[in-house]
Amino acid sequence: MSNPLISILTPFKNTQTYLPECLDSIIKQSYQQWELLIVDDHSSDNSYDLVRAYAEKDKRIKLFKNSGTGIIDALKLAFAKSTGHYITRMDSDDIMHTNKLSTMLNQLQIYGKQHVALGLVKYFSKDGIGNGYAKYESWLNTLTSSGLNYSEIYKECVIPSPCWMLHRSDFLACGGFTPNRYPEDYDLTFRLYKHNITCIPSTQELHYWRDYSTRASRTNDHYAENHFLELKVDYFLELNYNSSRPLTVWGAGHKGKKVAQLLKKKHIPFLWICDNPKKIGKHIYDELLFSFEHLKNLDHPQSIVTVANEASQKDIKSYFKTQQMTAMTDYFFFC
Repeated sequence: MSNPLISILTPFKNTQTYLPECLDSIIKQSYQQWELLIVDDHSSDNSYDLVRAYAEKDKRIKLFKNSGTGIIDALKLAFAKSTGHYITRMDSDDIMHTNKLSTMLNQLQIYGKQHVALGLVKYFSKDGIGNGYAKYESWLNTLTSSGLNYSEIYKECVIPSPCWMLHRSDFLACGGFTPNRYPEDYDLTFRLYKHNITCIPSTQELHYWRDYSTRASRTNDHYAENHFLELKVDYFLELNYNSSRPLTVWGAGHKGKKVAQLLKKKHIPFLWICDNPKKIGKHIYDELLFSFEHLKNLDHPQSIVTVANEASQKDIKSYFKTQQMTAMTDYFFFC
């Protein structure tokens, strides 16, 4: 099929300031065989009227109102109305590179099904990009350049929500947007990993990711840290945990404590280790904290690492290497 239809799924809410740039970047795509399923999630500004004016001029833009509430309901509606052979997502405040659709489509046509097409992303903001976002962008693009996104899936979401494309059949096989679980982009990424959807390496910058203070990922409770940790623990237990091996949690800071709570709630046995002399030998949540060297006394353990400090992470990786331990089999960085 030389010119297959691409369905672009886009929820929006109160983004009238940014929608023109977003919509114009879609209309100006070098690949023109697309449909945009764009869903208003109860906007209180003039976003709906703005999109309606675009839809009246371009019949490929199909505008709907969310019958439910929130991004997931909006995405479900958009997908239900879609007919394309390929599925992708776009955020209403971002901008596509002119060749984004053509590049990702070409990747999927070369590699075939059971693959996800990706691209490099670039943050932009009128106020400048903070160090945290700059590091995330660099980390994410390094993974995408080699197609090794899943190798660090427990750290952060390794597939950017508005920069992927899938065969429709693969999207359906992974459950699409059926699970009602936030953060929805991270949940989908884990399901792609679960279903062995291979990441296609990409070195082309395809998506411009806008950052601003009222962006949903900054303000919505659905994207709070506790939701990320719950998601990570649940998928770890489903996909990588080996109950026949001892499990350790390395680190007793905020994230380490949250992971410990989640494991205890699920009645998953674990040993708690750290390299902080002030905590070793103490009890937290009735769990004794051991020195990290206690790992040597365990038979083929698995470790969840919750230490955030970058220098400490390097030391921990070096330690695992001396113990002949392998990432994503023996140890998993959760931050």
